[in-house]
Amino acid sequence: MYFPKNRISIIKPSSSVLLKQAAHFNGRSKANRADHRLFSGGIGHALAREFASKGCLVVATSRSKKTMQDLEQDPSRFYVLELDVVSEESVKNVVENVIGKFGRIDILVNNAGVQCVGPLAEVPLSSVQNTFNTNVFGPLRMIQAVVPHMAARRKGKIINMGSIGTAFPAPWAATYTATKSTIHSLTDTLRLELSHFGIHVTLVVPGAIKSNIANSAVASYRGMPEWKLYKPFEDIIKERAYLSQTPNSTPAEVFARDTVAVLLKEKPPAWFTTGQFSTIMAIMYHMPNFIKDFVARRTMKC
Repeated sequence: MYFPKNRISIIKPSSSVLLKQAAHFNGRSKANRADHRLFSGGIGHALAREFASKGCLVVATSRSKKTMQDLEQDPSRFYVLELDVVSEESVKNVVENVIGKFGRIDILVNNAGVQCVGPLAEVPLSSVQNTFNTNVFGPLRMIQAVVPHMAARRKGKIINMGSIGTAFPAPWAATYTATKSTIHSLTDTLRLELSHFGIHVTLVVPGAIKSNIANSAVASYRGMPEWKLYKPFEDIIKERAYLSQTPNSTPAEVFARDTVAVLLKEKPPAWFTTGQFSTIMAIMYHMPNFIKDFVARRTMKC
């Protein structure tokens, strides 16, 4: 969420965060208004700092404050809270804390997410459930907690983070891609359902952005069982965790700069994408399946 210094947002550098943004979307606060936004991950950290640079008071959240020590040292711009999006009680407590302290939530940015790498036929169902619980039900918990406050004011913005990978589903990351495809679909529906209450809903689709997602993927992969049918593919499956993290991946700060500039518009678009591979992946989406399958097999060596 975020507030321009008179707006509050919550962003999750590793989970979620709140920001207070200025009355003028492109400058410092010049009026008494408040906005809130929510974000997560390495991308979330960059977004929190970018929103703050535009005059927003950011409510930053993560499972642990240890991941946000640099933000906590700047209390004039960041209000740091611990949040676990898989816990309804944690979500409820954070939203009530923010409403009690700032009186409103203007922007919610749902950016919490975890990876899940492995062949779909052998990935433990517990890992699939955990990924959906964080990537899909986590944002939904936040939305259901925040919407009543926005609807009462007939004003607000909800930003959901998708993935360019949904345009070109490839082997070894089906679970993660499925969660993001669900977010894409939910966002389209929310945009229509919430417009009546003056709430704008935007889907942000990052390309390959330098972030902490590979660390999440590797940590998750270490907990996987030894593959049976897919033992010969073990090395390439491991490499899938780093697919978006290349020397040419878009820096998180650049992604945040371009994204925040769009989101702070009075009426942001329904859909926004930026980052390495975003254009080529959008083109691939419209290609025949036999072409997409050929590219996937060559890239993922399956």
